[in-house]
Formats: sequence, C-alpha cells, structure tokens
Amino acid sequence: MKILKKPLLVLALIVSQFSFSQEGVAVYSDYLSDNYYLIHPSMAGAANCAKVRLTARQQWFGQDDAPKLQTLSFNTSLGEEGKSGFGAIAFNDKNGYHSQVGAKVTYAHHINFGGDLNLLSFGVNVGAIQSVLDETRFNVLEYPDPTVQGIVRDKYTYFNVDLGMSYHLSDFYTHITVKNAIANKRQIYSDVESDNLRKFIWSAGYTFGNEDGIQIEPSAMFQMVSETKEKAIDANVKVYKTMEDFGKIWGGLSYRRSFEGTQYLQGGSVQEQKLQYITPILGINYKNLMFAYTYSYLTGDVKFDNSGFHQITLGINFNCKRERYHCNCPAVN
Repeated sequence: MKILKKPLLVLALIVSQFSFSQEGVAVYSDYLSDNYYLIHPSMAGAANCAKVRLTARQQWFGQDDAPKLQTLSFNTSLGEEGKSGFGAIAFNDKNGYHSQVGAKVTYAHHINFGGDLNLLSFGVNVGAIQSVLDETRFNVLEYPDPTVQGIVRDKYTYFNVDLGMSYHLSDFYTHITVKNAIANKRQIYSDVESDNLRKFIWSAGYTFGNEDGIQIEPSAMFQMVSETKEKAIDANVKVYKTMEDFGKIWGGLSYRRSFEGTQYLQGGSVQEQKLQYITPILGINYKNLMFAYTYSYLTGDVKFDNSGFHQITLGINFNCKRERYHCNCPAVN
C-alpha cells in the first residue's frame, strides 16, 4: 500500500470511500430514518402506507465547499392488493468542485406467500444523473495537468440501473441491491475513466418486541465497491417505544468501519487509519408525521474538522391501504 505523507490527503481518501466519485446517492446512515427505499428499490410500496421522505445532510459546518446532500423520495403500493410498488427519488449532491443532480424512478413487485408477513419483493431503479466538475479555480499555471482544462464540465449525463430483492418473514428482513448494475461511461474526469460503478449492498435485521410497546431492532449492512474492492460494514441497533394516542419515539446507534485502511507517515513511523463512523440517531413519529436527526462522528487521529456530519429527515405517511401486520416490523408497518 502506498504511504502518504500528508494527513489531510489521508483524510480525503478515507472520507471519500464508498462514494466512488459520487456514482449516485451516496450510502450514508439515512436509511435508518425509516428510509430503506433510498438504497433498496425493492422496498418501493412494501409498507402499508405511501411514504415521502426529505433529507438534508451537511458535513463540516463553517468549511468552504463542504459536502452536502439533499434527497426527496416517494414510494407507494399500486392497486388494492399492493402487489406492485412505485417510487421516485430526486437528489442534489455537492462535494467540493464536483456536484451532481439526478432522479430515479422505481418499479417493484411483491409476492406474499401467505400468513401475516411472508413477503418476497423485487425492484428496479432507472435513473439519470448529470455530473458537473468545476475546474475554474484550479491553479493550472502553477500545477499544469493535461487533463485539466480550467473550465466547467457540465454536460456529462449518464443513466444507471439499480436492481434489488427483499424478503420479510414476520420480525426478520433482508435486502440485497446492486447499484449501477449496467456499465456507464461518464468520462467526466478522463477518457479512460472506468465504466464500472457497481456497488453491492446487503442488509439484514430482526426486531424483538414486548407487551410494553418496546421494540429492539439490531441490524447490519455490508457494502462493497466492485471496481476498487473497498468494503465496509454497519452494525446498528434501534429502540422504539410506542406511545398511546401519539405514535412512537425511537433512537439508535450505528457504527461503520471499513475493511481497508490508508497508511501515512507521521513522526517518522508508518500509521494506518480506517474509516470509522459513530452515528447516534433520534426520531419521533407523531400520527402520520416523522422527524429524525442523525449525527455522524468520524473517529481516528486524522481529522479535518470536529463538527461532524449532521442530517435531518422529515417524513409523512398517507394513503394507507391495509391493516398493519401483526409483527415487529417497523419498516413495513
């Protein structure tokens, strides 16, 4: 592994892991805000109500060109029996000199094998993304580079397809998704840029409940970037408390760790740092409204800023078409 001498460069490499040149909606911890549809297309229409979710994420307050992301998603079941689902996602992502806007539409099909909840789902996203690379502030005179033209590259639109599958069995669930399943040649950075933007995501969890209206949901998520073989895993736990005539209050904790690290030279010795996030989350469901706040803290010796990563999620549920399942399954109830 290459040894890097500048800690800030190490931090940039660590933080940028699993965004892979912003290949679409980056996989953060927003899926824990009752928003699994954002990363798994097979969840479109799986719940008993239509859902709208608006998220806003800001990193490193007070820093110029800090990463920020906004997403707006909607999904609902189709027909009285709910065998099909439809969804749509719009997003705006900016990270330094690079930004992207995009939209996705989703179709999902659900097969219930009988019983209360025994549901197999398949989903597909079709999306269009426009990437913009602003090179006007690059110092091309002092640091000449034949690939840098000193212009705004804003005509790079490409299409992608995500494929996913979910299975719910009473209190258990699992999801598998391939993001950017079809090769795309963006050529925003160079003519030899790889067309392999695939990312594999697997999630699983189980929810325990008791008669006092308390539910505990441990879960995990694994992701791998196909081109670079970078891998990371999330270990999560959420606790829900049902309140009579009110809704739910809930909170949780997520820990993300990468499998690979970056080596750097500090104080004459070689150090290695891996991506590690600790993310507490708080949420409230009042009738058909939902609010959640997450804060991600980056651990390790090399840090750019101590302000962390802030995210707010607002949601509304409506057009409920069926009775709730008799199970501990908050994602679909």
